[in-house]
Amino acid sequence: MNDKAVHANPSKNRTPRHRAREFALQGLYQWLLNNEPAKTVVNNIRGAHGFEKADGDFFAALLYGAIEQSVELREGFAPLVDRGIGELSPIEHAVLLLGAFELKNHPEIPYRVVINEAVELTKSFGGIDGHKYVNGVLDKLAPKLRADEVAADKKR
Repeated sequence: MNDKAVHANPSKNRTPRHRAREFALQGLYQWLLNNEPAKTVVNNIRGAHGFEKADGDFFAALLYGAIEQSVELREGFAPLVDRGIGELSPIEHAVLLLGAFELKNHPEIPYRVVINEAVELTKSFGGIDGHKYVNGVLDKLAPKLRADEVAADKKR
């Protein structure tokens, strides 16, 4: 069985960074459902099929960072969701944590790229219209976390 056969969206050309996001999403999903320590989750994911094709350092930064900052990140996007955080699907919740973490901590990655990556992850792993929900929330969060970048982009 080749690597494309085990992916939810095999037609996509996936970069090492995108793969890192996929594995970070899987790790956050595991953490949300099982409440295992971050180190246990990281060790489990690092053993997954295809992990060697991912950017391992970026994966670890995303996963550890999103877990460590989860309370603050949730506080940032909670006013933007139309339901309680506990009512979000685990995939939407995990993608919002990842997207919020990247928006907050990785200014070198354009906010539009962060949102697009989050949408693609949700399309691959989430429910039918989950990507629209994630897009809407992160689109509202971006101006709060990256006001200058968003304003400059709107002037174009």
